Amino acid sequence: MTIGEERPESQSQSEGKVWNLLKLPFRHSTASTSNSVSSLARSLLPTPRRLKLDPSRKLYFPYEPGKQAKSAIRIKNTSKSNVAFKFQTNAPKSCFMRPPGGVLTPGESIIAIVFKFVEHPLNNEKPEKTGFKFKIMSMKVKGSIEYVPEMFGEQKDQVTVEQILQVIFLDPERSSPALEKLRLQLAEANAAVEAHKRAPEDADPKILGEGLVIDEWKERRERYLAKQQGEKVMDSI
Repeated sequence: MTIGEERPESQSQSEGKVWNLLKLPFRHSTASTSNSVSSLARSLLPTPRRLKLDPSRKLYFPYEPGKQAKSAIRIKNTSKSNVAFKFQTNAPKSCFMRPPGGVLTPGESIIAIVFKFVEHPLNNEKPEKTGFKFKIMSMKVKGSIEYVPEMFGEQKDQVTVEQILQVIFLDPERSSPALEKLRLQLAEANAAVEAHKRAPEDADPKILGEGLVIDEWKERRERYLAKQQGEKVMDSI
Protein backbone atom coordinates (compact mmCIF):
# COMPACT_ATOMS: atom_id res chain seq x y z
CA MET A 1 0.00 0.00 0.00
CA THR A 2 1.41 3.40 -1.03
CA ILE A 3 1.34 6.59 0.98
CA GLY A 4 -2.04 8.28 0.78
CA GLU A 5 -3.84 5.10 -0.32
CA GLU A 6 -6.93 4.43 1.78
CA ARG A 7 -7.24 1.17 3.69
CA PRO A 8 -10.25 -1.03 3.21
CA GLU A 9 -12.95 -0.43 5.82
CA SER A 10 -12.97 -4.09 6.95
CA GLN A 11 -9.22 -4.01 7.52
CA SER A 12 -9.44 -0.83 9.59
CA GLN A 13 -12.20 -2.31 11.77
CA SER A 14 -10.22 -5.51 12.26
CA GLU A 15 -7.09 -3.62 13.28
CA GLY A 16 -9.14 -1.50 15.70
CA LYS A 17 -10.52 -4.58 17.42
CA VAL A 18 -7.05 -6.05 17.77
CA TRP A 19 -5.77 -2.79 19.27
CA ASN A 20 -8.66 -2.68 21.73
CA LEU A 21 -7.99 -6.26 22.77
CA LEU A 22 -4.35 -5.44 23.37
CA LYS A 23 -5.27 -2.48 25.54
CA LEU A 24 -7.89 -4.32 27.57
CA PRO A 25 -5.63 -6.56 29.78
CA PHE A 26 -3.31 -3.70 30.62
CA ARG A 27 -6.20 -1.45 31.60
CA HIS A 28 -7.76 -4.02 33.93
CA SER A 29 -4.51 -5.32 35.39
CA THR A 30 -3.06 -1.95 36.40
CA ALA A 31 -4.17 -2.26 40.04
CA SER A 32 -3.04 -5.86 40.47
CA THR A 33 0.26 -5.12 38.78
CA SER A 34 0.83 -2.17 41.08
CA ASN A 35 0.10 -4.34 44.13
CA SER A 36 2.47 -7.02 42.89
CA VAL A 37 5.23 -4.48 42.36
CA SER A 38 4.66 -3.06 45.85
CA SER A 39 4.84 -6.54 47.41
CA LEU A 40 8.02 -7.29 45.50
CA ALA A 41 9.56 -4.00 46.59
CA ARG A 42 8.73 -4.73 50.23
CA SER A 43 10.26 -8.19 49.97
CA LEU A 44 13.49 -6.71 48.63
CA LEU A 45 13.82 -4.25 51.51
CA PRO A 46 16.22 -5.30 54.29
CA THR A 47 14.58 -6.87 57.35
CA PRO A 48 14.47 -4.32 60.19
CA ARG A 49 16.83 -5.27 63.00
CA ARG A 50 15.90 -4.97 66.65
CA LEU A 51 19.28 -5.94 68.09
CA LYS A 52 22.83 -4.71 67.69
CA LEU A 53 25.40 -7.49 68.01
CA ASP A 54 29.09 -7.14 68.81
CA PRO A 55 30.79 -9.01 67.17
CA SER A 56 28.24 -8.74 64.42
CA ARG A 57 28.92 -11.81 62.26
CA LYS A 58 31.32 -14.19 64.03
CA LEU A 59 31.85 -15.86 67.38
CA TYR A 60 35.49 -16.20 68.38
CA PHE A 61 36.76 -19.04 70.57
CA PRO A 62 40.32 -19.68 71.78
CA TYR A 63 41.44 -22.94 70.20
CA GLU A 64 42.28 -25.27 73.07
CA PRO A 65 41.45 -28.89 72.15
CA GLY A 66 40.08 -31.00 74.98
CA LYS A 67 38.88 -27.96 76.95
CA GLN A 68 35.71 -25.96 77.30
CA ALA A 69 36.25 -22.67 75.51
CA LYS A 70 34.33 -19.45 76.03
CA SER A 71 33.15 -16.79 73.64
CA ALA A 72 31.18 -13.62 74.27
CA ILE A 73 28.79 -11.38 72.38
CA ARG A 74 27.18 -8.11 73.38
CA ILE A 75 23.48 -7.88 72.58
CA LYS A 76 21.76 -4.49 72.66
CA ASN A 77 18.12 -3.66 72.06
CA THR A 78 18.11 -0.75 69.60
CA SER A 79 14.33 -0.68 69.11
CA LYS A 80 11.68 1.33 70.96
CA SER A 81 9.94 -1.69 72.46
CA ASN A 82 10.80 -4.66 74.63
CA VAL A 83 12.48 -7.41 72.62
CA ALA A 84 12.90 -11.09 73.38
CA PHE A 85 15.96 -12.86 71.99
CA LYS A 86 16.91 -16.51 71.70
CA PHE A 87 20.02 -18.50 70.77
CA GLN A 88 20.04 -21.58 68.56
CA THR A 89 23.00 -23.69 67.48
CA ASN A 90 23.66 -26.60 65.13
CA ALA A 91 25.87 -28.17 67.83
CA PRO A 92 23.61 -28.40 70.92
CA LYS A 93 25.55 -31.34 72.40
CA SER A 94 28.82 -29.42 72.70
CA CYS A 95 27.55 -25.86 73.16
CA PHE A 96 25.38 -23.92 75.56
CA MET A 97 24.68 -20.26 76.14
CA ARG A 98 24.40 -18.11 79.25
CA PRO A 99 21.71 -16.92 79.09
CA PRO A 100 20.02 -18.93 76.29
CA GLY A 101 17.52 -16.13 75.83
CA GLY A 102 15.86 -13.24 77.56
CA VAL A 103 13.95 -9.98 77.27
CA LEU A 104 15.68 -6.61 76.83
CA THR A 105 14.08 -3.23 77.41
CA PRO A 106 14.76 -0.39 74.91
CA GLY A 107 18.44 0.55 75.07
CA GLU A 108 19.33 -2.31 77.41
CA SER A 109 22.33 -4.51 76.63
CA ILE A 110 23.95 -7.63 78.04
CA ILE A 111 27.03 -9.70 77.29
CA ALA A 112 26.09 -13.32 76.68
CA ILE A 113 28.70 -16.02 77.18
CA VAL A 114 28.82 -19.01 74.86
CA PHE A 115 30.48 -22.24 75.99
CA LYS A 116 31.82 -24.85 73.61
CA PHE A 117 33.80 -28.01 74.16
CA VAL A 118 36.65 -28.06 71.63
CA GLU A 119 37.33 -31.55 70.40
CA HIS A 120 40.72 -32.83 69.32
CA PRO A 121 41.17 -32.70 65.52
CA LEU A 122 41.55 -35.92 63.60
CA ASN A 123 44.76 -34.86 61.85
CA ASN A 124 46.22 -32.79 64.72
CA GLU A 125 45.84 -29.61 62.69
CA LYS A 126 43.95 -26.51 63.75
CA PRO A 127 40.85 -26.18 61.58
CA GLU A 128 40.79 -22.99 59.55
CA LYS A 129 37.02 -23.15 59.14
CA THR A 130 34.27 -24.85 61.12
CA GLY A 131 30.70 -25.74 60.34
CA PHE A 132 29.49 -24.65 63.77
CA LYS A 133 26.98 -21.82 63.74
CA PHE A 134 24.81 -19.88 66.13
CA LYS A 135 21.57 -18.18 65.22
CA ILE A 136 20.18 -15.25 67.18
CA MET A 137 16.46 -14.56 66.79
CA SER A 138 14.36 -11.70 68.11
CA MET A 139 10.71 -10.94 68.69
CA LYS A 140 8.87 -7.83 69.82
CA VAL A 141 7.00 -8.33 73.09
CA LYS A 142 4.54 -6.22 75.03
CA GLY A 143 4.95 -5.18 78.63
CA SER A 144 7.16 -6.94 81.16
CA ILE A 145 6.54 -10.46 79.89
CA GLU A 146 8.78 -13.24 81.19
CA TYR A 147 11.00 -15.06 78.73
CA VAL A 148 10.25 -18.70 77.91
CA PRO A 149 11.64 -20.50 74.85
CA GLU A 150 8.15 -21.63 73.77
CA MET A 151 7.09 -18.08 72.92
CA PHE A 152 9.18 -18.24 69.74
CA GLY A 153 7.38 -21.33 68.53
CA GLU A 154 3.92 -19.95 69.24
CA GLN A 155 4.48 -16.69 67.34
CA LYS A 156 6.67 -17.76 64.43
CA ASP A 157 5.33 -15.04 62.15
CA GLN A 158 6.66 -12.39 64.55
CA VAL A 159 10.19 -13.82 64.77
CA THR A 160 13.14 -12.19 63.00
CA VAL A 161 16.48 -13.90 62.43
CA GLU A 162 18.92 -11.23 63.51
CA GLN A 163 22.10 -12.99 62.45
CA ILE A 164 23.73 -16.36 61.86
CA LEU A 165 27.15 -16.30 63.53
CA GLN A 166 30.05 -18.37 62.23
CA VAL A 167 32.39 -19.95 64.77
CA ILE A 168 36.03 -18.90 64.36
CA PHE A 169 38.91 -20.38 66.37
CA LEU A 170 41.75 -18.13 67.56
CA ASP A 171 45.26 -19.08 68.61
CA PRO A 172 45.39 -18.21 72.34
CA GLU A 173 49.17 -17.83 72.15
CA ARG A 174 49.07 -15.23 69.38
CA SER A 175 47.85 -11.74 70.22
CA SER A 176 45.19 -10.28 67.95
CA PRO A 177 42.52 -7.56 68.17
CA ALA A 178 39.75 -10.18 68.16
CA LEU A 179 41.34 -12.14 71.02
CA GLU A 180 41.93 -9.01 73.12
CA LYS A 181 38.36 -7.87 72.58
CA LEU A 182 37.08 -11.30 73.57
CA ARG A 183 39.05 -11.24 76.81
CA LEU A 184 37.69 -7.80 77.70
CA GLN A 185 34.11 -8.89 77.04
CA LEU A 186 34.52 -12.05 79.10
CA ALA A 187 35.97 -10.04 81.98
CA GLU A 188 33.04 -7.62 81.81
CA ALA A 189 30.53 -10.47 81.68
CA ASN A 190 32.14 -12.23 84.65
CA ALA A 191 32.13 -8.99 86.63
CA ALA A 192 28.41 -8.62 85.94
CA VAL A 193 27.80 -12.18 87.19
CA GLU A 194 29.72 -11.49 90.40
CA ALA A 195 27.82 -8.26 90.95
CA HIS A 196 24.56 -10.11 90.44
CA LYS A 197 25.54 -12.69 93.06
CA ARG A 198 26.20 -9.94 95.62
CA ALA A 199 22.95 -8.10 94.84
CA PRO A 200 19.81 -8.74 96.92
CA GLU A 201 17.56 -11.43 95.55
CA ASP A 202 14.84 -10.17 93.26
CA ALA A 203 12.68 -11.42 90.42
CA ASP A 204 15.52 -11.64 87.90
CA PRO A 205 16.89 -15.07 86.93
CA LYS A 206 19.95 -16.13 88.91
CA ILE A 207 22.98 -17.50 87.10
CA LEU A 208 24.80 -20.31 88.84
CA GLY A 209 28.35 -21.62 88.55
CA GLU A 210 30.08 -21.73 85.19
CA GLY A 211 27.01 -20.89 83.18
CA LEU A 212 24.55 -23.61 84.16
CA VAL A 213 21.21 -22.00 83.43
CA ILE A 214 19.12 -24.44 85.46
CA ASP A 215 17.63 -22.25 88.16
CA GLU A 216 14.64 -20.00 87.67
CA TRP A 217 14.54 -20.52 83.89
CA LYS A 218 13.43 -24.09 84.58
CA GLU A 219 10.86 -22.95 87.14
CA ARG A 220 9.47 -20.32 84.79
CA ARG A 221 9.20 -22.82 81.97
CA GLU A 222 7.31 -25.25 84.22
CA ARG A 223 4.90 -22.50 85.30
CA TYR A 224 4.39 -21.48 81.67
CA LEU A 225 3.70 -25.04 80.51
CA ALA A 226 1.30 -25.57 83.42
CA LYS A 227 -0.56 -22.41 82.47
CA GLN A 228 -0.77 -23.49 78.83
CA GLN A 229 -2.04 -26.93 79.85
CA GLY A 230 -4.69 -25.32 82.06
CA GLU A 231 -5.91 -23.17 79.17
CA LYS A 232 -6.20 -26.22 76.92
CA VAL A 233 -8.27 -28.04 79.55
CA MET A 234 -10.63 -25.06 79.90
CA ASP A 235 -11.06 -24.90 76.11
CA SER A 236 -12.00 -28.56 75.93
CA ILE A 237 -14.71 -28.27 78.58
